[in-house]
Order: sequence, then structure tokens, then C-alpha cells
Amino acid sequence: MTEHKIHGLDDLAAIVAGLKQSGKRVVLCHGTFDLMHTGHIRHLQSARKLGDVLVVTLTGDAFVRKGPGRPVFGEGLRAENLAALACVDHVAINQDVTAINVIHALQPTLYVKGSDYVDAAGDLTGNIAREVAAVREHGGDVHFTDEITFSSTNLLNTHFDVFSPAARAYLSDFGLRYPVEQFIASIRSLQSQRVLVIGDAIIDEYHYVSTLGQTGKGNTLAVRYGSEERFAGGAIAVANHVAGFCSEVTLLTALGKSDGSLSYVREKLRANVDLQHAAFPTAQTLIKRRFVDQDLQRLFEVYYGGVEAERSELDHQLCNWLARHCADYDCVIVPDFGNGLITRELAAAISANARFLAVNTQINSGNRGYHVITRYPHADFLCLNEPEARLAAHDRQSSLEVIAAELNQRMGAAATAITRGVQGAMLVGGGEVLTIPALSSKVVDRIGAGDAFLSLAGICMGAGLPSDVALFAGSISAALDVQIVCNREPVDPVLFFKYASTLLK
Repeated sequence: MTEHKIHGLDDLAAIVAGLKQSGKRVVLCHGTFDLMHTGHIRHLQSARKLGDVLVVTLTGDAFVRKGPGRPVFGEGLRAENLAALACVDHVAINQDVTAINVIHALQPTLYVKGSDYVDAAGDLTGNIAREVAAVREHGGDVHFTDEITFSSTNLLNTHFDVFSPAARAYLSDFGLRYPVEQFIASIRSLQSQRVLVIGDAIIDEYHYVSTLGQTGKGNTLAVRYGSEERFAGGAIAVANHVAGFCSEVTLLTALGKSDGSLSYVREKLRANVDLQHAAFPTAQTLIKRRFVDQDLQRLFEVYYGGVEAERSELDHQLCNWLARHCADYDCVIVPDFGNGLITRELAAAISANARFLAVNTQINSGNRGYHVITRYPHADFLCLNEPEARLAAHDRQSSLEVIAAELNQRMGAAATAITRGVQGAMLVGGGEVLTIPALSSKVVDRIGAGDAFLSLAGICMGAGLPSDVALFAGSISAALDVQIVCNREPVDPVLFFKYASTLLK
């Protein structure tokens, strides 16, 4: 039995302090160790030879940042696997993203990493350099082993059905055409793009409840209130997604004049988003209050505000701003939620002034049946889900390829992307039809996934990147977003790049 080797981090810190006090040379290794293989074993054996005691810490499940579906093996099993090795003396699970807190707690004599971490510049997170600095802060040193290396990610992707056969085939083909370093360099090139985001500002609220069942009299559902959470949604969320990949982003929206939403929105925006807003004279910024159960299933929702009866001054303000500034941006992204901000007059002004326009017109309970993409005279890139595309084409039966081609012709668009949930997405344009399977089999919350897809695919298309790169980038963004509750946080570029590496290994 190996349970005696596994400790809590605090207990391990006390053990290591005693070992060092007795003159022992303590070596620390840290990693995910999702699939133990020969490369791991040789690395750990080599590390053990460098000291008297080998301590290994592993990243807890909640902090593994390798994308949806990872880790494949839970932290308990991974700890047991490590403890079973004769070369390993002590094991602990670290509930943090990096090993920095472990290093400060244990202060090892030597911190050992594999040869694939020698070049700190290749570390997408930048954590290796910080870990090395932490080790040396406490008088320790760093060593890189030079053993045979394997990729756990590649082995898991290939042999453990992490992805469907269709997804594996797609990723293999895409990886041959775009090696991961090339793909990441393409996405990093987006930093130079100036992007304008235009759309409704939405404040999403989740009221978490537990269902009690039907009331004693009547058919009303009774629930017990638990807690609530507020998120910056709509165009605010899109601007935050884009701002992770582009250095200069402007958000043009409208906010209620006196409901405190201006300070809230400013607080929630990334630092590199410039907020340009017009004030609704009397209306409240739109709040969507959703009541969700313990499984994050939405029971019902209530809309507050978002409608201004007198629009002439607001339209005048926004159209004048667009005439003066819109052409200054490389790309304009419009997540049009149909909640009242963008009138036909404003849609025409956006189409007339944008150098490159990417648009989504969302169907929701407030606009179902009459809010379609064709309200814009022109757009360069259309991004819709299947119901939105079929509604715009007034066509329930034709293939999506035919519908997308028809919308391209009607709108003068270079391409149309159609997202299909668990069936993935397609992009039609330039005489080709591209398809991609869904890149995540686990869904926490679908709210906002389409916005995340639009954000990345839109800026890629606006920058002139190949269509298949835009489709892949949008799909990665959506796969990461469905792991996030509502708009709790934007897509993280570091996690984006790490998941791209996971997919293409």
C-alpha cells in the first residue's frame, strides 16, 4: 500500500522542513501526470538520483488547464500512480494552477523539470520562469533532465477516446496543414488589429435555486432560493473576449442613464477596452434575470429595461459617432441581440462605414420571428446558428450549405459560419465548404458560446487569416466557453493556446 506516501501540502511542508534540517537534499518535481508513461518514469528516476529524497506534487483536477475533458484521470488516481513508484518518496496534490505556492511552502534544494521546459520562451503560460525565480529566492537550484520524452496529451488523444474518430481525423489533418506553432503565431498576430464591437449591453443574473416541486394548490413550480450571481454579458462579453487577443478594442453601446450600470460595466471590462457609450435618457440597461436549478438548467427568465421609447436622439448620436470613427477600425464585430439598441437606421450606418463587418443576429425570446441578418444591407462575415440561418433564408428544408451560399450572395459576404452545437460548425465561402466537429464533449453552460465563436472567428476573418484557421479558432473559443458559467470570465488567451497545443499534439 502506498497511502503513507500521500500527504496534504501543509503536512508535506513540515516533513520536508525536517528532512532538510537533518541535512537531506530534497528534490521536487511537479506536473499533471495525467497518463503515466516511460518518459515520466525515467524523468522521476533521474530526479531521484540528484538528491536524497524525491517529492512529487501534481496539479489538482480543478486547476488542470489542458482544455475540456482533461484531466482524464482524477487527482486521486494520479497521486496513487506516483506513490506506487519506488523512486518517489512523498506525493501531494496542489490545488493551484502553478507550482509557485508549492515551491514557497517546500523550499526544495533542487527543482527538476523535463528537457521540454529548458526553453522558457516556449512556455505559453510564462509560469516556468516564475517557478525558477521562486526556487532561487529560497536558495535552491533548477535542473532539467534529458530523458526520452513522450506526450501524454498525444497518447490520450490517440488511444483513450478523448475525441470522437471524426474529431481525431479532423485534428490530424488540420495539424498537418497548420503545425501548432504556426497556428499560435497566426492568432498572436491579431494583437495589431484595431477592433470595434457594437451591440446591446446586457447584465445577466443567475438566481440559483433548488426545486421543491409542484405547489399544493395549482400547477406552480416552487423553488428554494440559494444565491445569485451577476455577469457582464452581451456586447460587453464579446469585447472582453476580443480584448484578450487584440491590443486595441472599443465597445460602442448604450446604457441606462441613472441605474449604476456605467460603473459596473467599466469595472468588468478588460483594461484595453475603450468604452464609448450613449445614455438612454430614461431606460434601464437590460437585465436578464435567469432562475437556474442545481444542474444549471434554466427554469425561466425575466427581462428588465433595455427599451427606450424615444430613439431619435440616441440614433443620431450613434450614427454620427460611426460616421466619424468607424472606418478607423480594421474590423467591426456586431453581436446584435435584437434587444433594441440597433435599429435599421443604425444597421445601415454600420454597414456603410465598416471596413470589415462581422455580424451575428441572435434569436431570443424577445425578438423571435422577426430579427434576421438581412436587416443589414451588407456584411463581410456572417456568424449564425442553424435556426438563425434558416429564419434569415426563410428555408426550413434546404441544406445548410445551400442556405449559407444564398446568404453570402444576398449580403455580399465573403463567408458564413453556422454553428450547430454538438454537431460542430461549418463555414461556407470562397467556393468551399469547411466543417469541424465539436471540440468539447463536456458542457457546463451554453450561454455565451456563440458569442465566443463570433469573437475569435470574426477577428480572424477580419485580419485576412485563412477560413479554416478562423473556423478552428472560433471552435476552440466556443469549446472553452461552454466550460464557463454564463459570462463569469472571458476566454483566456493562455488557456486558448494551451488547448490548441493539446488538440494538435
